[in-house]
Amino acid sequence: MSTLRTGADVTRVGVVGAGTMGAGIAQVAATAGFEVTVHDVEEAFLERGFETIDDSLERLAARDRLEVTPDEVRDRLEGTTDLADLADCDLVVEAVVEDLSVKREVFERLDGLVGADVLLGTNTSTLSITSIAAATETPERVVGVHFMNPVPLMEGVELVVGEHTSEAAVRGADAFAEALGKTTWESDDKPGFVTNRILMPWLNEGIRAYDEGVASREDIDRGMELGTNVPMGPLRLADHIGLDVCLHASETLARELGDRYTPAYLLRRKVEAGDLGVKSGAGFYEYD
Repeated sequence: MSTLRTGADVTRVGVVGAGTMGAGIAQVAATAGFEVTVHDVEEAFLERGFETIDDSLERLAARDRLEVTPDEVRDRLEGTTDLADLADCDLVVEAVVEDLSVKREVFERLDGLVGADVLLGTNTSTLSITSIAAATETPERVVGVHFMNPVPLMEGVELVVGEHTSEAAVRGADAFAEALGKTTWESDDKPGFVTNRILMPWLNEGIRAYDEGVASREDIDRGMELGTNVPMGPLRLADHIGLDVCLHASETLARELGDRYTPAYLLRRKVEAGDLGVKSGAGFYEYD
């Protein structure tokens, strides 16, 4: 395998997917000084992603949490519906829907599109890095780079090592995360990695406690915040993550790890009702 581009060799970053996570990754990369090309399959998805970035930049600027101007960040961003426009990128991060077949198709195309020395990262939160990388001819350059939501505010990035992920790919991903002002930790390619393996049962048990009348939603969240020193209780955190995302992650982990990851009944009912949390305006709480 060619030596992977890292450090000063990386100036242009590609992001595949302009949803919540992709937009956030693109924003922090552009804020850090990288030129960023964002790909999605439809112009409408790109427009929505760039609107999300604009809103986030304006909020950060209003709170004096942005070291550059929003216009400087925007000038480093461009969108495309043609994946071939990522051919000249020095590093690519995939952040499409959490579906193995979709991700494998993206990586199969990227593998033949970008240079052999380009690191390929996947932002998957639950799927096997090894399975995703198997769609390529160069699985050694594929590594999990699991950003936390919301990306512009959360410091952590989980690096996930697949069966064939090289040490050079891990070091390159770590250097990229550091350039974005993030701190990393490393996980083996096991279901849920570190964060979701532990987080999803915690969220589901909080939902069950509420559904069974153990306490009000406010008291469950307040009890966990004050009693365990977490910044946000399980119900409010689930709303911010997205209840549909929590349900999908729980279902994936239940298939891999058994009944202890079975989604709470109320979580599934909320999703079926369209109450997805902050992004829909209602979940366990109401939002403007």
